[in-house]
Amino acid sequence: MDNQKGWQEEQSYLNEVLRVIEGKGLDLNERAGTLKEDVLGIKKTFWDDVTLNFEDAEEALETMTSIKQQTEFLSERERSHKQIDNELKALDRVKRTPYFGRVDFLEDGDQTKDVIYIGIHSVMDEKDENFIIYDWRAPISSLYYNYSPGKAMYTAPQETITGEMLLKRQYVIKNGNLQSMFDAEVTIGDVLLQTILGERADEKMKSIVSTIQREQNEIIRNEKADLLIVQGAAGSGKTSAALQRVAYLLYRYRGEIQSENIMLFSPNFLFNSYVSTVLPELGEENMEQTTFQEYTNKRLGREFELEGPFEQTEYMITAEEDNNFRTRRAAIEYKASNEFISHLDQYIEQLSESGMIFRNISFKGAVLISSEEIGSYFYSLDKNISIPNRITLTSEWLLKKVKKEELKERERNWVIDEIALLSKEDYLNVYKKLQEKGYDEDSFEFAEAEERLMAKQVVGQYFKPIRKAIRLLRFLDIKSIYIQFFEQEKTEIGAITVENLKKNRLYYEDTTPYLYLNDLLKGSKKNTAIRHLFIDEAQDYSAFQLAYLRQLFPSSKWTVLGDFNQTVFAHSIKRDSLLAGELFNFKQAEKLTLKKTYRSTKEITKFTSRIIKGEFEIKPFNRSGKEPVVTVFESNEQMIKSIADTLTRMNKKHTSIAVICKSAKDSQKAFSELKPFIDLKLIDNEKTAFEKGIIVIPVYLAKGIEFDAVVIYNASDQSYSSWYDSRLLYTACTRAMHELELFSAGEPSRFLPQ
Repeated sequence: MDNQKGWQEEQSYLNEVLRVIEGKGLDLNERAGTLKEDVLGIKKTFWDDVTLNFEDAEEALETMTSIKQQTEFLSERERSHKQIDNELKALDRVKRTPYFGRVDFLEDGDQTKDVIYIGIHSVMDEKDENFIIYDWRAPISSLYYNYSPGKAMYTAPQETITGEMLLKRQYVIKNGNLQSMFDAEVTIGDVLLQTILGERADEKMKSIVSTIQREQNEIIRNEKADLLIVQGAAGSGKTSAALQRVAYLLYRYRGEIQSENIMLFSPNFLFNSYVSTVLPELGEENMEQTTFQEYTNKRLGREFELEGPFEQTEYMITAEEDNNFRTRRAAIEYKASNEFISHLDQYIEQLSESGMIFRNISFKGAVLISSEEIGSYFYSLDKNISIPNRITLTSEWLLKKVKKEELKERERNWVIDEIALLSKEDYLNVYKKLQEKGYDEDSFEFAEAEERLMAKQVVGQYFKPIRKAIRLLRFLDIKSIYIQFFEQEKTEIGAITVENLKKNRLYYEDTTPYLYLNDLLKGSKKNTAIRHLFIDEAQDYSAFQLAYLRQLFPSSKWTVLGDFNQTVFAHSIKRDSLLAGELFNFKQAEKLTLKKTYRSTKEITKFTSRIIKGEFEIKPFNRSGKEPVVTVFESNEQMIKSIADTLTRMNKKHTSIAVICKSAKDSQKAFSELKPFIDLKLIDNEKTAFEKGIIVIPVYLAKGIEFDAVVIYNASDQSYSSWYDSRLLYTACTRAMHELELFSAGEPSRFLPQ
């Protein structure tokens, strides 16, 4: 087939597909209009079509049945309207780029080849008999991602289909126009990748369904692993593959799994904003998204002044002169370890025998039930009963004790004074209740009953928060129990921890152990609704955090994504622990490695690889660009002026530029110094949305995000000299897609290529 003829045939097919899509859209719009009229009509005449009769039980039942039928009819119409609306949105997305790939496949034993066009959604012909476009997640579409022309196979739900791929073709279609096409000998042709990767960065992550590589496809379609661990180089597409995996799972298990059954733990809110459009672009609702800090804030934010992960990191980067720095660093490492989990478990076993600390239950300044009395009751219970169950039994005992105290309190003199302060409405409510009970308002019994009922009401209101606190197990003093653990250890780590806790502050490294202790004493809080848990930037979690998440989500399969070369948190998990799967009790674990990076140019990738000195093999994609530049200055003033000039030049070419600093402190300084020369924005921990333009950002907030151009602020040896600093510098540099420039006030970092 000559190129001209092939182009004409493809253009003709595209025109036919667009005609069918247009026709389906018109038909759906007409049906949507009819359904909308039905819904509005039903709502308008709802009560006209229902016979209301409550004269007797039979008539009342008939009335309720009539209302139920009318409600169900309305709900069915509304559901149908929403379904059609979703189909219209899908057609609108497909209309712009109906498909991006084609595979011609001859199944073994057949005489006729199947011509399969692949796009983001399935579309059937006018008669709804045959697919003219296959959804990229359909089993047969895996041929496009996994094979070159030649022998090929795909797995259908009930069988494996073998045959020969006769053709694999790729297209660039924009706004319904065929712009280019080419036949591919590899998974996804370099020409298509060059076109897409050469585009500018956006404020939102894009879908990668048209460029999924074979190794990424293994992640997306993996259905067997209970634990899927992905070690991926910076820019290897691990996060993108994970999001396409969510879309695949929602497609593959439609009706079994919904978006609310999938949760993503992401690095920060900025990242959540950055990835927020990927799933909607594919026609799926976003899964539940949170950060580990957000979870701990919900649990402990009212009780303590909480340090977050970024405050902890900022301390570790900037506070080396602090007297407690070495102790704090040791504390962070210790509290993140399996050893610490073991020590805490031993302590909890000890608490089963002795050492539980309870709070007094008081009323009006007087102790109703002392902490000693509560402790005596707790330890009088059978020690074979678990601590949480004994706490529950103690709670029930306390509620009974408080009830007795409440009855006594109704006879006190203060109650009479409080009754006099009741409102007219309170008096009226008591009066109505006594009338309903048949009391004669002129009788002596009525007056006595009125006083008793009012006393009950007054005292009940005072005791209500006490009963609530008991049900919430607040009589158990977790804070003092945690302090007691460190006081027993008698170490420097224990001393600074206790000092902080007594000021009602909780270090970030203490949040997980504190919650762990709380849940093991009160009873674990488990979330069984989440079926798939995704953890991004997993290298920045501690062993303790991951073990705790396993306890929280016992019914979940896990997809864990990370890059040990981008470690930025001091408590980060050790490489061997995560990759060996030691922390997890899963039946089937798989580990995949993504070595090829697609984000940066070949020159930037080679440069950044030398920062970490080949600890992990990274293969650059063959896309060329400018060599990274390292510029050294004698003074900070010279450096700032040069950075400002560079940003002005970059701003004429790029839409997304980041000045990346080591810390928030440096970011604030750089922002103040550069602001007089050029318009830019400062990104801090409070920012929740990613923006275009020139931004100044600390490296730990830039994780997972990419920019057209990156400027590294003060890449001096004074700033980046330790092994940990090398990871920060590597992470910062790998954010750049097309251009990278580093500026150093003084001797450049020892980790930079000479």
